[in-house]
Amino acid sequence: MEFPIENVTVFSHPLIQHKISILRDKRTGTNEFRALIEEIAMLMGYEALRDLPLKEVEVETPIETCMTPMIAGKKLAVVPILRAGLGMVNGILALVPSAKVGHIGLYRDEVTHEPHEYYCKLPNPIEQRTIVVTDPMLATGGSSVAAIQMLKDKGVKNIRFMCIIAAPEGVERMTKAHPDVDLYIGALDDHLNEQKYIVPGLGDAGDRIFGTK
Repeated sequence: MEFPIENVTVFSHPLIQHKISILRDKRTGTNEFRALIEEIAMLMGYEALRDLPLKEVEVETPIETCMTPMIAGKKLAVVPILRAGLGMVNGILALVPSAKVGHIGLYRDEVTHEPHEYYCKLPNPIEQRTIVVTDPMLATGGSSVAAIQMLKDKGVKNIRFMCIIAAPEGVERMTKAHPDVDLYIGALDDHLNEQKYIVPGLGDAGDRIFGTK
């Protein structure tokens, strides 16, 4: 896969790369892994949210009243893809505490590896918000493509997708299905194996976040 690709940002920041390397280490325990996911999401979110619209508001400082910029319009909404996407939410909320949080639940068929919806709960009015969809891993792209289509079907126009590690196969599928969605990727890995895990990857992000394996 040739880069740059329009609407795809692969981060090269040393702090992000350092923290991802610790994530990959199989010796990294649940508590540290969970904290790192949040920290990386916050660092990535800083860049992913750089073009949020602003408006001038009146603020009284201890010295005088002045006009100063604040985020305009309906607030941001963060929509994690359950369950692993939950691990990235607090990192973004640290930047924008007023953001609403929705949830999309998708499970992957063990045979076909295609996604199936089991839960969807979103803040209203969802169509007026800027949405950041989170999932630490972009493997086949099936779940992410489906989640974003669910949001579009509900009228959402402004969507960004954040993942920590991606496979080229998933990036290709996402950019073909949703060329209007900005992708923010912590690290682009080599390929998917026969079990559709990212190589070299970091294993199952959900299991490592929640200590279920």
